[in-house]
Amino acid sequence: MRTLKILVINNYGQFCHLIHRAVRDLDMDTGIIPNTTPVEDILDREPDGLILSGGPTMERAGKCSEYLESIDIPILGICLGHQVIARTFGGEVRQGSSGGYADVEIEIVDEDDILKGLGPRTHVWASHADEVSVLPEDFIRLARSSVCEIEAMKHSERPIYGVQWHPEVAHTEKGEQLLTNFFKVCEEY
Repeated sequence: MRTLKILVINNYGQFCHLIHRAVRDLDMDTGIIPNTTPVEDILDREPDGLILSGGPTMERAGKCSEYLESIDIPILGICLGHQVIARTFGGEVRQGSSGGYADVEIEIVDEDDILKGLGPRTHVWASHADEVSVLPEDFIRLARSSVCEIEAMKHSERPIYGVQWHPEVAHTEKGEQLLTNFFKVCEEY
C-alpha cells in the first residue's frame, strides 16, 4: 500500500494523539488539525482520508458536520466522531447505560470494508457514556454489542464509517486491522 495522507481532526478527546501515532506507525503521512479548520484549508492539504477523533461533548465537535457534508473523501469517525456522523445524517445519540471505558465484546453483523477480518466477534475498548441510538437513514449497521445496538455503521453510498470503540488503543483487538482496512478504502477511492 502506498503512503497516504490521513488527517486526524482533533475533537479534544484524550486519545487523539494516540490515533495520530497509530496512523503514523502504520507508515501513513498524517497530521492533527483543529476541528475549527475551514473546509478549504483541509482540501488545500489534499488528504486521502479524514479521521474524526473522539471528544468530550457534541458541543465541542467544531466543524465536523460541515466536513461530513462537503468533503468527498473517506471519513472514519471514532467514538464522538461516530456520534457526530449519526447526528449529521439524521440519526440520534443518547446517554448510554454503561459509561466509562471498558472491554466490550463486539458482534460483527456485516464485515464490509473496514471490519474485514475482525469477525465474527472481537473485544474492543469503548466508552458508552454517549452512544448512537437511532441509525441514520442511508446507513448500514456493521456491528452491535450487548450494551449498544449500533457499535459501527457505514453510509450506504459514500465512504463514511463510524465506530463507537477506539481502534488506536492497545486494549482493542485488531485495532490496527481496522485502520489498515480504512486506509485500503482511502487508497481505492
